[in-house]
Amino acid sequence: MSDSEPFIEVKNFSSWYSKNKVLNNVSFEVPENSIYAFIGPSGCGKTTMLRSLNRLNDLIHGFKSDGIIKIRNVDIYARNDKKFVENLRKSIGMVFQQPNPLPITIMQNMLLPIREHYSASKAHLREIAVENLALADIYDEIVDKLDKPALSLSGGQQQRLCIARALILKPNLILFDEPCSALDPISTYKIEDLLLQLKKKYTIVMVTHNMEQAKRISDFTAFFYNGEIVESGETSKLFFMPETSLLSKYIRGVF
Repeated sequence: MSDSEPFIEVKNFSSWYSKNKVLNNVSFEVPENSIYAFIGPSGCGKTTMLRSLNRLNDLIHGFKSDGIIKIRNVDIYARNDKKFVENLRKSIGMVFQQPNPLPITIMQNMLLPIREHYSASKAHLREIAVENLALADIYDEIVDKLDKPALSLSGGQQQRLCIARALILKPNLILFDEPCSALDPISTYKIEDLLLQLKKKYTIVMVTHNMEQAKRISDFTAFFYNGEIVESGETSKLFFMPETSLLSKYIRGVF
């Protein structure tokens, strides 16, 4: 991929759940090693767009789409064979709104995704797990608890465990769907600081209802409304010099 090509390119993308049109002619570009935020009121298509990037919406009955999504210049909707879609999802990490560790130990949570992909000794697999827990800035806090239940961790620690688990398959893109909405301010700060560190290695796309969070950590922002992007571009320009009255009102909390 050349320096001039975007990491993600979305062109005239529309989607439907049965007859209900959710996204209408959405277009935007995400540069590599950046944080790109989706903002907008509930029900405006942000999460549908996010889940379209790893084709998770394909699992929903009645979902269909039109348009182009390219990741690293590969049109991800041009092929529908099972192996291609599986490899696509493997290459994209995803972290959800609610922390979702499995009701097993911390180490088992980390080892489960890699056992079927790596042929290595148990000791080496644990080394890989530890490396990714350190990448997610949680290892030092839980070094003595690796064989304890993951559900014994605090909410913020659980979310960072989920981030570490998402990193373990070496994704080139990470999707975050409101990763801090269930967390307290201190845990939110830790996650935001972690995302700023992770963008040095990964490209990040996130949905957030927290406009202050988008201003603090995102490089680029897209404002969704009724399934369309009203404005998109550099976050600093979008928040401080909005071009549309709709975005200006949204920023001011008018709706």
